[in-house]
Amino acid sequence: MLEQAFSEYLQQRHLPRLARRRGGVGRTRGTSPNQIAVLVVRDRSGATANFRLAKLDALYVIAALRPIIAPDAVLCTDGANVYKTFARLTGVAHRALNVQQGICVIDGVFHIQNVNAYDSRLKTWMRRFNGVATKYLDNYLGWRRLLERYRDAISPTLCLNEALGRW
Repeated sequence: MLEQAFSEYLQQRHLPRLARRRGGVGRTRGTSPNQIAVLVVRDRSGATANFRLAKLDALYVIAALRPIIAPDAVLCTDGANVYKTFARLTGVAHRALNVQQGICVIDGVFHIQNVNAYDSRLKTWMRRFNGVATKYLDNYLGWRRLLERYRDAISPTLCLNEALGRW
């Protein structure tokens, strides 16, 4: 009886697990099905795009990156296979860093510190909320992009205009 009610509850909520309250931790260490993948892309000028991925595999990464990365761009990544596959299938030049071996910069210009710094600021900022519901994650990511873009010049009017698409 209880198992059936639990199963129906999960089907209604479209989650493979019970919700964790107040930012609790998952049962497994590292990347697991309990976590949502967020792909962060930044260019040298600081323009940021981020995507919530249903799954961290080549098909989802290609669908997210293909519209925003120009064919003549150089993609600099941490060397995960999904990015190698994206670069091979789209013809984009790819520079992979192996940070675990201590390679942080290639040729003095290719690095991922810009993305790592943004990721650190994003995680530090989100910690104050004690976890974010998956269904609101896109809203929080957009909010953070807005804060990064305007920094000290942010105002209620600016936020409203951004929300209405007037900028």
